[in-house]
Amino acid sequence: MLTNNQTFQGTIAAVSSSFLFSMMFLFGLFMLPLSGTQVASWRVLMMLLSLIMLLSLTKQWQHVFDYIKTLKTLKEWLIFILPAPILGGQIWLFMWAPVNGFGLDITLGYFLLPLVMIVLGRFFYREHMSTLQCVAAMFAALGIGYDIFQYGSVSWVTLFVCLGYPPYYLLRRTLSVPPITGLLFDLTLLTPVVLIMLYITGGFSVAAQEMKFWYLLPLLGAFSALAMSLTMIASSKLPVSLFGALSYIEPMLLFVLSITVLSQSLDEGGSLFMYGMIMLALLVMIVDSAAGYLVRRRDDHLHGYREPQVGGFPPRRHFINQRIDGVLTAHRFRKIRRYQKKMDKIQQKIEQLDAK
Repeated sequence: MLTNNQTFQGTIAAVSSSFLFSMMFLFGLFMLPLSGTQVASWRVLMMLLSLIMLLSLTKQWQHVFDYIKTLKTLKEWLIFILPAPILGGQIWLFMWAPVNGFGLDITLGYFLLPLVMIVLGRFFYREHMSTLQCVAAMFAALGIGYDIFQYGSVSWVTLFVCLGYPPYYLLRRTLSVPPITGLLFDLTLLTPVVLIMLYITGGFSVAAQEMKFWYLLPLLGAFSALAMSLTMIASSKLPVSLFGALSYIEPMLLFVLSITVLSQSLDEGGSLFMYGMIMLALLVMIVDSAAGYLVRRRDDHLHGYREPQVGGFPPRRHFINQRIDGVLTAHRFRKIRRYQKKMDKIQQKIEQLDAK
């Protein structure tokens, strides 16, 4: 029951983050004359500021400090710090690529990312893959394999995306890092780097010259912090394979924006056959997710309960959660007492038979 609830929350978080990321994909155009590198640097600073405000409003600082206290060894600290440069590189590429003609290349990288995550979930975490998930992975692999065979190579932007994010998520899962805590420390470690970058490239002076940056920069930070937080929540609540499957939503949105808004030709990013296979894989995954949801809903109905909404984000349901815990405890107590009565009756019958 709790697992189903976490899966539902993780799915909502993954879908929401995909829509937010697709909106940020165009921020580089809105924020000209800032370069892609300058926009990425400002994004890190604005994300950090937004996250600090979020933690202060929700009073979650104690949770951050409590987790940091659990890191005891040098190895744990290295695993905790190592994802920061990976995230920094991905943030830079996401803002730099669209304004430098690599919109479809980065889109193809995000198409490949779910396939890589599904493979990791199957072979490294021994996660079960349904028949439809296997079919979807085969469709995606067929489309991507065709393009590699057709063109003979893959863009470095594509490889950077699809091979960069999996180590980041897996390292975070190794230490079970809370989503907000991990993101906060990643941005904190990146801050000195981006400050130096903005100073060298003149990013501060350019941003101060136009009034539009006074509202675009905070908006970029809010969208970024929320999208990354939702992604981290999804990665911590969902199985690796399901998290990878839901990640197909974002590249589909980026693909549409690259063709329509960025006016890139389809031939620049791949063949129509590849995108057709990936679209088919996405449809298969949607059918698989819908079928799984209907089965769980039927099983819940047969067992006579509904999933309690526990552990939401932000955590503002403390008293409601306490009441839910009380109800579940009472339910378990009544169930144990009912079984105990049955055991007592069986014991009485055994004693009667022995007496005869």
